Amino acid sequence: MRPSTMSAYSRLPHAPDCDCSVCWSRREMAKPARSLSTPCAQCRPAYARPIRTLQMGCVGGTWKPLVSEWTVEPAFICEKHTPPDRPPKYWSVVLDTGRPTPYVPIHEPFELVG
Repeated sequence: MRPSTMSAYSRLPHAPDCDCSVCWSRREMAKPARSLSTPCAQCRPAYARPIRTLQMGCVGGTWKPLVSEWTVEPAFICEKHTPPDRPPKYWSVVLDTGRPTPYVPIHEPFELVG
């Protein structure tokens, strides 16, 4: 009868102010994700647009521009969405024992033959 009491226990509702890991995870997952890739009002993508047509041509019975002069507006990314210059530092110094000791290989002693 133990498995039935365990399953009955696991189906009990949690209190509204429960701080268990299941309730905490459920609350965190319900929050909207703040993605760094989501553009804000300041960020804008790069785009190009034609300024003037230099050469036209008949393509498939319709006249279309073949050569144009273009202007390019560079993208702008705000400081909040700019990626860091370096990746985050994952390791920290636990114990600094000073300068490292250089490796000196130990050779077996030998005798001169002569």
